[in-house]
Amino acid sequence: MADSIDILILFSEDDNRPEGNMQDGWVTQFKKFLEVLLQQVLGEKPSILLKADHDTITGGDLSKVSTMITIVSKSFINSGPCLDLVESYYSKIGSGAKKRVFKVYKSRVKSEELPTKLRLLPSYEFFKSEKDSGAFKDYNEFFGPEAERSYWMKLVDLAYDLHEVLIPLKGRKKEHVKDIDGRKTVYLAEVSHDLTVHRNIIRRELQRHGYEVLPDEPLPRKARELEDLVKSQLPKCTLSIHLVGHSYGEIPEGSELSVVDIQHRLATLHSKEVEKASKGRERFSRLIWILPNIKNISERQKSFIENIQRDLMDMEHAEILQTPLEDFKNIIREELIEISTHRRLGKALWEYSDTDKTWIYVIADKTDAKEAEFVHKMAKKGGFEVLTSGKEDDLMNLRQTHIENLRKLDAAIIFFGNVNEQWVRMKLLDLLKAPGFGRNKPILNKALVCPPGKVVDPSIFNGMDIKIIQGKENDIQAELESFMEELKEGIHG
Repeated sequence: MADSIDILILFSEDDNRPEGNMQDGWVTQFKKFLEVLLQQVLGEKPSILLKADHDTITGGDLSKVSTMITIVSKSFINSGPCLDLVESYYSKIGSGAKKRVFKVYKSRVKSEELPTKLRLLPSYEFFKSEKDSGAFKDYNEFFGPEAERSYWMKLVDLAYDLHEVLIPLKGRKKEHVKDIDGRKTVYLAEVSHDLTVHRNIIRRELQRHGYEVLPDEPLPRKARELEDLVKSQLPKCTLSIHLVGHSYGEIPEGSELSVVDIQHRLATLHSKEVEKASKGRERFSRLIWILPNIKNISERQKSFIENIQRDLMDMEHAEILQTPLEDFKNIIREELIEISTHRRLGKALWEYSDTDKTWIYVIADKTDAKEAEFVHKMAKKGGFEVLTSGKEDDLMNLRQTHIENLRKLDAAIIFFGNVNEQWVRMKLLDLLKAPGFGRNKPILNKALVCPPGKVVDPSIFNGMDIKIIQGKENDIQAELESFMEELKEGIHG
């Protein structure tokens, strides 16, 4: 074992057996993708070790492990060596271990089946629920539109959360987050299983804008303890956000109501109390988002939604929305600005706005810098300002430049030269997650440019909303000119 390990991935051998046409097992693929993402976030390649239940490892080595990821499945919870190693890690690290152990569900396991030390850890669920049958299935497809929305989004969230733990352990300072309006706090209610990804997207964006998000740990699964915790956290917040999907949600011990329902009722009560105690001078706002095109729901869930709609008709400072998620995020921003006694948040979110200039970010690896120069020249000739990835040797500076460009750009061109398909997908994911870095305007256009002589199958990027430009030199130039004309029309149209 190496002198220092950033992440130890602990799993059962049964969960890493290749299936179908796959050459690598699920855990090996997971490790490979996570490593690429973490290298972008950390600015350096992380040290990741795979540990199957029957591999040998000495207890002394555990003190050199910064974080542990447990790949939870039926096989994992039935593996004595896996559970023993979790216990050993807690013993070595002490009280801080619960912040350094991450629980990744490869497949569905009920909470009560987990060992106590894992039960209350935050969860990252890498399996899906079939809408029609309600059955749970593992993710075995890693690319394509569905994987982009689910598997990769969850992987990005895990990478950022690992980053938050690893940076101080490495003796480095976290990036400074602006103190926006006194770092106001938002209550983002826990959700049913089908909306976990949606909640994580909103949570990440709020945090990147400098907001503290509660609850910051899993809610207790006993009703009385859950209610006490929620009641203690709501007064710290100016806004609560509730997401409602297909499922009524988990019902905690000692209650007939779901976790989702309990949080909604407590937030409603708190809003009334704030209004009454302040005689209208203060407000506690609530936003309730219902999944668009919701159908095939249980009678219990239908009744819950109807009750919400009926209750809100007679209440101020509460709104129900059934819009696309991207529109809902904009409404959250507007609500937070309206709540504020001054409008510094609006300034912070539009830090880079400059209506006189249009910025194209040319994303190219340093190995392609020379070949990509013609793209820069064409963009400048077309009247655009050009952003580049930078030439710094320091990986942290490169990452910071990349993040600043993601905030600032109006359009993006990815140069697909000497890099591989996985590198391109990582850049596309960065564009997808750009709101989480603090941008507050849509990306107007995206293109993938191949140098003359390189040919890619456009179908591998289906559903990613990107224009593929390839062919002979004259064809590429003509397509780029068309791309830029479309961009101008989008700006001025």
